[in-house]
Amino acid sequence: MSSCKTLLIVLIGVLSYFPTAWSAETLTIGSKRFTESYILGEIIKQLAASTAEGSVIHKQGLGNTGIVFAALKNKSIDIYPEYTGTIDHELLNNSETTADLQPQKIQTLDDRNLQLAPMGLAVGIPLGFNDTYALAMREEQAQALGIRSIDDLAEHPELKIGLSQEFLKRADGWIGVYRAYDLPFLRIQTLDHGLAYEALANGQIDVTDIYSTDAKIAKYQLRVLEDNRHFFPEYQAVLLYRSDLPQRFPKTWLTLQQLTHKIDAQQMIMMNAQAELDKQSFAVIAATFLSKQFKILPKVSANQATPNFGDLLLGQDFLRLTREHVLLVSVSLLFGIVIGVPLGILAVKITGLTQPILTTVGVLQTIPSLALLAFLIPLLQQIGTLPALVALFLYALLPIVRNTYTGLRTITPALQESALALGLPWTARLRLIELPLALPTILAGVKTAAVINVGTATIAAFVGAGGYGERIATGLALNDNATLLSGAIPAAVLALIVQWSFDLLESWTVPQGLQKK
Repeated sequence: MSSCKTLLIVLIGVLSYFPTAWSAETLTIGSKRFTESYILGEIIKQLAASTAEGSVIHKQGLGNTGIVFAALKNKSIDIYPEYTGTIDHELLNNSETTADLQPQKIQTLDDRNLQLAPMGLAVGIPLGFNDTYALAMREEQAQALGIRSIDDLAEHPELKIGLSQEFLKRADGWIGVYRAYDLPFLRIQTLDHGLAYEALANGQIDVTDIYSTDAKIAKYQLRVLEDNRHFFPEYQAVLLYRSDLPQRFPKTWLTLQQLTHKIDAQQMIMMNAQAELDKQSFAVIAATFLSKQFKILPKVSANQATPNFGDLLLGQDFLRLTREHVLLVSVSLLFGIVIGVPLGILAVKITGLTQPILTTVGVLQTIPSLALLAFLIPLLQQIGTLPALVALFLYALLPIVRNTYTGLRTITPALQESALALGLPWTARLRLIELPLALPTILAGVKTAAVINVGTATIAAFVGAGGYGERIATGLALNDNATLLSGAIPAAVLALIVQWSFDLLESWTVPQGLQKK
C-alpha cells in the first residue's frame, strides 16, 4: 500500500512539474526537425509572446510530419508551421493523380479547412513563400553527365541516391517521383536531411532531395534538377492550428495575422543561411526578423549570434535541460525498480511465468526507440513527458528483471535449504535471506538500466520532452558538430556520474563480503 502511495505522489509531482503543458492559458507551438521549421516556430513564439496574452512555449524539433500532426490533433500543441503540399498529400490524403501521374493541385485554403474542420483544425496565414521539394546533385557532376532534369536521371542507373527518411516514404516524395518519371533506381540509401549536403560534397551520394529554400544549395554549388513533368505541387508555407485558437487567444491571433505574406523565399533562404552557415541561434534570427518587420525589440542577447563552444555547453538552457534529463531518467528508473524487481521475483517463484516474463521484457528492449515513441503518442493522446517516461520505463525493465531473476536463481542451494530448515515462511526467506544475497546482482541491473536510460532519454526530445536531446536534434538538423556535442557531452558525463553513484551506493548498502571484487 505504501509503495502505491509513493508512486501516486511521484506521478503527481511529474505532472505538476510541467504545469504549462496542461494549462488552458498556455499557447504551445510545435516545429519539425529541420532548420526552417525551427526558425518559423521561434518567430511565431516571439511574436505571440509580444502580446502578453498568456504564456508561450515552443516544443521544437518534434520529429517528422506524422508526429507533429498527431501532437496537434491530440491538443499537445496548438499551432505549427506547415506546407500546403504536405497538407494535401500527407495529412488529407488528397493524393489522386492525373493520367500522367501528376498530383492534383486544385486545393484552396477554404477547401482544406472544410476537410480539417471535423478534426478541430484549420489552416491559414500564408507566410509568403513556396518551399517545394526538389532533387539536386553536384553541378560539376551534372554538367559532365549532361543531366538537367529529373527525366535525365533515368539514363544513369549507376548514380547513388541518398534520400531523407520522410521523403522516401511520402506519396508526394520518392514514391510519386519514382512512378511519374519511371526511374530505374531500386537501391536507395537513407540519411538525415541535415547530413545530405556533406554526403553530396564528399561523393558518398550523387543525388538527394532538398528543399528549395535550403541555404546550402549555393554553398555546395548544386544543380537543382528541373521538374519537367511538374510532379511536385506547391508547398506554400502556412500555419496549421487548432480551430479554437482564435477564440482562446484573440489578441495573439490578431497579431499573428501580421505574418501574412511577410516572408518571401529570399528572406527565408537568408534566415536559413544565418542558422546553418553563420551559426546564429534560432532565437536571435527570429528576434532580428521581428525587429525589422514589426519593430519588436528582441528579448535575446546579441552575443548569442555566434556563441563559442563554452557558451553552447553551459548556455542559458543548460540547467533546464539537465533538470529535464535527470527527471526523465530518475522517474522512469524508479518505476522500473518498483515493477521490475517484483516481476523478477515472480519469474523465479512461479515456473509457468518465467518464460513469458523474460520473453516480454526482452522483446520490449528490441523495439526501436523512435518507433516506440511514435506508437505511444496516439495511444496516450499526447506528446512530451508522459510518452517519454513510459518508453524509458519499458526499456529499464529488461536489465532489472533479468538481474533480479539471475540473482535469486544463483543463490547457493545450501543456503536456501538452511532457511527452509529454520521454518521461515517464504516471505521471510525472501526478505531476510534471498534478496540481501541477490542485492549485488540486482543493483548491477539497476545501474545498467540507469546508464542505458541516460543515453536513451536523448530521444525524448523528438516528442517534446526536453533534455539534452534538444541540442543533439538541433545539431543534426544543422549538421553542426559543436551543437551536437554540447548535448552529447553532458549526457555522457551524466552517465558516468550515475555509474559512480551506483558504485558508491553498492559500497554502502551491500555487506563487504557480498560485494563483487
